[in-house]
Amino acid sequence: MTWTCPVCDREFLAANQVHSCRERNLSDFLQGKSEYTVTLFDHFITEYLQIAPIKVYPTKSMIAIGTHVNFAYVTQLGKNFIDVVFPFKEMYEDNLCFTKIKTVPGTNDHNHYFRMYFKEDLNDEVRKYMKMAYEKKSKD
Repeated sequence: MTWTCPVCDREFLAANQVHSCRERNLSDFLQGKSEYTVTLFDHFITEYLQIAPIKVYPTKSMIAIGTHVNFAYVTQLGKNFIDVVFPFKEMYEDNLCFTKIKTVPGTNDHNHYFRMYFKEDLNDEVRKYMKMAYEKKSKD
């Protein structure tokens, strides 16, 4: 059973789940960004939509990607790149795509950081982790 926020119509697994309800719009994040960066962001979202029926949720400080639960976060839209964080319970150190992996203090969660400079950076290895993030959070 899901709960739908009466203000923003977002569906959640838990009733009255805390979330950033209409604090920012996606256009707030994209405003003033280079056309190149917006193209990278659009490419990332389009690629994710081929993996899962995601939704994009702007928050105060980042753009969350999720369904009923968030499973990836666009944390920075730079001049010529985007930064994405994938939280996992395990550390996936044997990869070529993550620039760093940091454990969230006081938890068993490990944030995996991916920086995309070119559309081609979103390769099969990254798609594998995108799919894993979606599947792992969908089961939680």
